[in-house]
Amino acid sequence: MKLRILSIGSKMPSWVDTGFNEYHKRIQPMLSTDILDLPAAKRAKNPSEANLAQYRETEGKSILAAHQNNPREKLWVLDVKGKMLSTEQLADKLSDAMQLGDDVALVIGGPDGVSPEVLAAADFKWSLSALTLPHPLVRVVLMEQLYRAMSINNNHPYHRGN
Repeated sequence: MKLRILSIGSKMPSWVDTGFNEYHKRIQPMLSTDILDLPAAKRAKNPSEANLAQYRETEGKSILAAHQNNPREKLWVLDVKGKMLSTEQLADKLSDAMQLGDDVALVIGGPDGVSPEVLAAADFKWSLSALTLPHPLVRVVLMEQLYRAMSINNNHPYHRGN
């Protein structure tokens, strides 16, 4: 199984890159993981709702184009209205995907969310939290949770759950 993170935006603060890279390095022996940074739409200073919809549509097209390069890939989309998972449930979901031989593209949308087209194409919609998280922080939280879930699946002592 291969996991690709399709993320809108590329210029991240150094602390984000440091945190992401640490967990990315740790997960590689357990799960081949790559990130593909996709360009964010150019934003106006005071965007209207129509502008926001246009940003989501533009970014959604690039997400779907990147995903369609691999038809074997399941599309998991981070969405605040998605299903919340415990770390153990995420471990089970990753294990199931591995057993089925699925690859996964995991989408981090732009700061204004993802387009209805991306949500409609999603095989799974996942909410990291009911909290509003800063867009850059999502990369670090996501990578840490993927690593934690894979450590459970590989009987690694990192996760100290129940």
